[in-house]
Amino acid sequence: MKKRIGLYPRVRTEGGGRTVVSQAGGVLLVETVRKAGLDSAISAALTPWRKPRAVHDPGKILLDVALAVALGGDCLADVAMLRAEPAVFGLVASDPTVSRLIDTLAASGEKTLQAIRAARAEVRRYVWRLAGREAPDAGGTVTVDLDGVLVIAHSDKEDAAPTWKRTYGHHPLMGFVDHGPGGTGEPVAALLRPGNAGSNTATDHISAAQLALAQLPKKYRCGRRTLIRTDSAGGTHDFVAWLAQRGRWLSYSVGMVITEAIHQHVLKVPASAWTAAVEADGEIRDGAWVAELTGDVLDGWPKGMRLIVRKERPHPGAQLRLTDADGMRLTCFATNTLDRPIAEFELRHRLRARAEDRIRAARATGLRNLPLHRMAQNRIWLEIVQIALDLLAWMPMLALTGKARLWEPRRLRLRLFTAAGQLVTTGRRRILRLARHWPWTGHITAALDQLTQLPDPG
Repeated sequence: MKKRIGLYPRVRTEGGGRTVVSQAGGVLLVETVRKAGLDSAISAALTPWRKPRAVHDPGKILLDVALAVALGGDCLADVAMLRAEPAVFGLVASDPTVSRLIDTLAASGEKTLQAIRAARAEVRRYVWRLAGREAPDAGGTVTVDLDGVLVIAHSDKEDAAPTWKRTYGHHPLMGFVDHGPGGTGEPVAALLRPGNAGSNTATDHISAAQLALAQLPKKYRCGRRTLIRTDSAGGTHDFVAWLAQRGRWLSYSVGMVITEAIHQHVLKVPASAWTAAVEADGEIRDGAWVAELTGDVLDGWPKGMRLIVRKERPHPGAQLRLTDADGMRLTCFATNTLDRPIAEFELRHRLRARAEDRIRAARATGLRNLPLHRMAQNRIWLEIVQIALDLLAWMPMLALTGKARLWEPRRLRLRLFTAAGQLVTTGRRRILRLARHWPWTGHITAALDQLTQLPDPG
């Protein structure tokens, strides 16, 4: 009797299978595109770039690349995995056709970017209406987080430069709409910058905020219902003044650098003025207190700005800075929101850390590097990445429930998109049968049922 050697069974593999569909779970993204009306919107936006006798629609080509990125691709050539499954993804252009379109769109510069962004904004408004109570503005407010991203370049690309972290590449500034604790987030701004671009450049923060506001429904483009959050890179006089400008009236929660003047004011705060910080569940945060600074430390800043400082015992192993005091780590931020306890303001600002999750998701979705050489081409690539991230945010928002709504791109790909299926043709219908033994087949079928029940775009 022979004993089996090894921990895994031996499987004989052969090529030539015709009815097996890989990435079958990608139908979730395809159905999201259809129900959101993204296909028709992008196609209409890119009509000026379609040649008279072209076989492939420019909008379809761009969406195919975005779908490939959403499924895990990180270059234009990865659209081949869609081309291999025409029953699911339709007719997909060749690699040379895709490259030529990207060059054509890049040559048009700002005109192309405006067309794509306008289409995305139109679809976003529609998707938020479809989502109803699950939409990020269900509570009547919208929160936009601005943050910089370092993208490493491993070859000499246009405008690649040494970064402040002593790496080499680019330093785009991005904006994300926060979906809150029950969801993820979606991109609304991506400003491509050289690697040596400053972190606290006010003009770049203003440009990124303008791009983000243009993506929101019109009623959120000004007024207190829109909150702009940044880290200390946004704590400049010009940017805060722009946010608070008369007629714009945006709410803001902006990190501030601990200057010597702020440090001296903190030392003068009496013990009775410190309030215990709180956690998201309402419990007191152990070893952390907040207080509001007033007086001449606010001179030169917009009227109505409030300066709130937090002191906290440093975590084990953390090193204190010169601006820290009495063995406590100090952080500071500015806001113009009134009539709420300052501990709630501090918690709201601390939740800006969710932007780091959005950046991690972006890195896993085409932003690990910029694959093209010229800056104009990579600006188109950034728009493609944002479309892919939109789909990865909209699909869970419209179709998934419970903890599955919180799944990041890597987990969505592993559990849902990589599921295999069998294509069956019966009569005039094509049916995609998913593996019954796959642990998350129920999630896929339930999500497809949810998407099917949504109305078709008008």
